[in-house]
Amino acid sequence: MEAKISVCTQVPVRVYLVVQNRLLRETLVRLFQKQAGIDVAGEAAELRLPHGESTWPQYDVLLLDSLGAVYGTEVIDELKNFSCQRKVVLFGMDDEEQTFLKAIRLGVRGYLLKDASSTEIIAAIRGVADGRAVCPPKFVMVLFRCVAQEFRERAVIDDAGSSLKIGLTYRQRELIGLVAKGLTNKEIAAKLNLSEFTVKNHVHRIMRHVEAASRQEAVDFARARGLLPLA
Repeated sequence: MEAKISVCTQVPVRVYLVVQNRLLRETLVRLFQKQAGIDVAGEAAELRLPHGESTWPQYDVLLLDSLGAVYGTEVIDELKNFSCQRKVVLFGMDDEEQTFLKAIRLGVRGYLLKDASSTEIIAAIRGVADGRAVCPPKFVMVLFRCVAQEFRERAVIDDAGSSLKIGLTYRQRELIGLVAKGLTNKEIAAKLNLSEFTVKNHVHRIMRHVEAASRQEAVDFARARGLLPLA
């Protein structure tokens, strides 16, 4: 019995080039035509075409260039008019963190600087087509830092919103936090430079406001609403 051998052929990545410089554009077209697994779906000098994106050929990756900071920003702004599902690779970009972050927020999958080699461009196209994100290693830390900062800012907004919802002032939140640490009224008064009588009144107001029968119950209430860290 003759065995059947199945041959798996790789589906080529279809690339549409939008490159201002004609010489560079033609060079890239010739380069891609020599690459196995890459097809040139089309080319243009500008991202803005007369009849819109619907008239473009089918493609997998949109490759855009930037020959300067101004044009690079214009290209990124123009991406707002395109489907967020498009896999976009920018190359020739300036080494600017804010430009990079703006591009990422608009859905760019690949971001290469001016010194990127042809090998890096080809690798980025294949990587993005395969579902990966590509950027210079230095910008990975920028992303980590940005996400952490946005998380902290969101936490502050959410925290403040929670405080308003249950009607606790900043001073009361500060005070209930010290109560949660096990400090007595006298210790809290010394720490906040208040009288012990004032602290006692604050505690009673908080307990009455959240309908708590004890200091610990008030602490548990605040913790359950995310105003205090979990014990």
